[in-house]
Amino acid sequence: MTVGRRSFLAGAGAVGAAPLLGATAAQATPDPAKKRKVRTGAQVLADSGWDPLAGQRVGVYSNPTGILNDLSHIVDAMHASGKVNVVAAFGPEHGFRGSAQAGSAEGDHVDKRTGIMVYDAYGANAAKLQTIYAKAGVETVVFDIQDVGVRFYTYIWSMYEAMVAAAKSGLKFVVLDRPNPVGGSADGTMMLPGYTSGVGKEEIIQQHGMTVGELARLFNAEYLALDTGGPVVQDLQVIEVEGWKRDQLFAETGLPWVLPSPNMPTPDTALLYPGTCLFEATNMSEGRGTTRPFELIGAPYVDYRWAEALRTKNVPGIEFREAYFNPLISKNANKLCGGVQVHITDPERVEPILAATHMMIEAKRLYPDFAWRAENPPGRWIDLLTGSDRFRTMFTAGASAEQIVAAWQPDVAAWNARRAQYLLYKGGNR
Repeated sequence: MTVGRRSFLAGAGAVGAAPLLGATAAQATPDPAKKRKVRTGAQVLADSGWDPLAGQRVGVYSNPTGILNDLSHIVDAMHASGKVNVVAAFGPEHGFRGSAQAGSAEGDHVDKRTGIMVYDAYGANAAKLQTIYAKAGVETVVFDIQDVGVRFYTYIWSMYEAMVAAAKSGLKFVVLDRPNPVGGSADGTMMLPGYTSGVGKEEIIQQHGMTVGELARLFNAEYLALDTGGPVVQDLQVIEVEGWKRDQLFAETGLPWVLPSPNMPTPDTALLYPGTCLFEATNMSEGRGTTRPFELIGAPYVDYRWAEALRTKNVPGIEFREAYFNPLISKNANKLCGGVQVHITDPERVEPILAATHMMIEAKRLYPDFAWRAENPPGRWIDLLTGSDRFRTMFTAGASAEQIVAAWQPDVAAWNARRAQYLLYKGGNR
C-alpha cells in the first residue's frame, strides 16, 4: 500500500504513535516561536517588561497584526500585564479587531475583551485625534500595525495623522516596528502635488521600501512641520526589529502571517499588491470576493487570449494561468469572470508594477470593453493610486510597458537618495 506524505505525517502524530526515529517528544513538537529569526518591535518591548511605557497613560493604534510571539495581541498583553495603563485604543481601516471590509471601520466602541475604549481612527484628521487624546488623557501614543510597503495602503496615513495630532499636543510617539513584507526595494511613480488623497497624503513613492518606523522618521523630519505650522514630535521613539535585513522578504523572517486586511491573505498577495491593486481603478475585478484577491484578476468580457498574450511577456518571477472565477463582492459580483491567476515563481525577482502594467496594456489591446471604473472624471482613481496623471496618459497614448517603467526610474533614484538618512536596517535592496 502506498502512503502519501500527508497521511504519514498525520499518522505519526496520532495518539499512541511513536515519535520519528532519533527524535525526542520535545523535538517532535517544537515551539514555533523559538524558530523565528526576527523579533518585532512589539516583542522587544514586551521582553523588556514594558519598561519604556511605565507610568504613562498610553493610547495604542493597532489591528489584528499587532501580535507577540505567542500570537497574543499586544493590547491584550499590555492590559493583562498590569504594567501598562492603556487608556485608549485606535482602529484604522478595517477596525481594531479587523472585522470591517475595505473602506470601512468598526466605529467607536468598548472592547469586550479588555474594557478599553476603542476609537475609530479611519479617516480621522489630526484635529479629531487631538480631541480624543485630550478626552482620554493620552500621554504616549503607540503605533503597532503591519504595513505592506505601498503608498496607497492606508495604515501609514493613519500613523501620519496620529503623529500630527501628537506633535500638536506635545505627546510622545512610539513606533513598534515590523518588517516590510516586500523587502527594501523602491519602485513606481512619485506622487505629485495635486494628487494627495486618503491613499496618499504626502509625496512618497508608490512602493516605498521602508518600514513604518523609518517612514515615521521621514514624516517627522520632512512633513509634520508643514501640517502643524511648526511643531514636530519631540520625543519620537522607534523600537526596532531585531534580526531583520531590508532585503529579506516576509517568508524569510520566520514570523507568522496575520492578515493585515481582509483581502491580504498571504505574503504572496502582499508581493503582488503594489501592482495588481491598480486594477481597482478599472472595470475589472481585482479578485475581491475570492480566496485569492489581487492574484485573480478578470472580467466577464475576458477570455483565454489574455493569459496567452501575457505568457509571451516573460515577466520576471511570475507566470500567468488562465482562470475563471465568480467574485462574491465588489466589482462584477456574482458574475462569471474570465482572467488570470498571477503565480509567483521566484519571489526575489517579482516586479509587481511592471507585471500590472503589462496586464493592463494587453487587456486594453484585446478587449474593447476594458475601461477605467465609473467615476467623475474618468481615470481619477488610477491617477490617485499612481500619484499623478503620467501613468494614465502614457498608457492611453499607447506606450509600451517598458517605456512606462523607464519613465519613473528617475523617481526611484531620487527617492533612494532621499530616504537613505532615515533607514534603520542594513542589507541590500533585492
